[in-house]
Amino acid sequence: MKTLSILVIFLSISFSLIAQVPENITSELVILNIKTGEEKTILKEKRHFEAPNWSRDGDFLLINSGGFLERVDLEGKKLGQLFPDQLSRANNDHGISFDGKTLIISKSEPDQSSQVYTMPMDGNSPPKLLTANYPSYWHGISPDGKILVYCAERNGAWDIYSVPTAGGAEVRLTDAEGLDDGPEYSYDGKWIYFNSNRTGRMQAYRMEPNGGGAEQLTNDALDNWFPHPSPDNKSAVIISYLEDQKGSHPFGKDVKLRLLNVETKAIKDLTPVFYGGQGTINVHSWSPDGDWIAFVRYKKL
Repeated sequence: MKTLSILVIFLSISFSLIAQVPENITSELVILNIKTGEEKTILKEKRHFEAPNWSRDGDFLLINSGGFLERVDLEGKKLGQLFPDQLSRANNDHGISFDGKTLIISKSEPDQSSQVYTMPMDGNSPPKLLTANYPSYWHGISPDGKILVYCAERNGAWDIYSVPTAGGAEVRLTDAEGLDDGPEYSYDGKWIYFNSNRTGRMQAYRMEPNGGGAEQLTNDALDNWFPHPSPDNKSAVIISYLEDQKGSHPFGKDVKLRLLNVETKAIKDLTPVFYGGQGTINVHSWSPDGDWIAFVRYKKL
């Protein structure tokens, strides 16, 4: 039964992490002020795009669509694809280092699944492969830029790993039963936030950078994914599915965004329920000042 359970988790997560391009939908790129509740839809198009990052200088948002990364300014003006001659087959696990100098990408080569690469934000050198093993899906980088953390499947188990940005062997940080995903460093570097269904339902956690001291942060009936820690280290934004997704995070489900106080564990809603899921807020999307988050909301046509 244990072997069967692992296989079911593997198939479920593998399917959910493959970029499935929905048809007949509208994608809305939204920025939301977490203090005032003000919401702005800055880009709305009849196509599929996903997973916004906010640039570290605050000037633009980075999204992915059709295997390419695109830049969009805060007024919704499209600034074009980012290095399309060097970068294709990208998925929705991408981001920018704390100093704004390095782009981190998860992308797939033909006939194999996702691996993690870095490249300079100025495009002066091609992507550098950091994870020879696959599948590997990037989610976080340390504030000093020296360590990447990512979710990876090895020998049928989905866990969190780290690797030096200078290159080297990967290190396994978690070994709990079930899926550990979405690792992301806090701004002070003291914690790695992540989500796990090690106790059954998907919940938010944090642990020390060496993998020790794991602390459960949510414990409710929702499926809580991708805790993104705030610049002031006091809170994290999570995406919550209303129904148990059995270890998957699919597109096209009822979800809402919530703000988690990481010390008191109090949670408040940031949005009403909307149509979203995979692609809504997979990666870090806080504004540099900590006042805004960016996410994608979908609508059926």
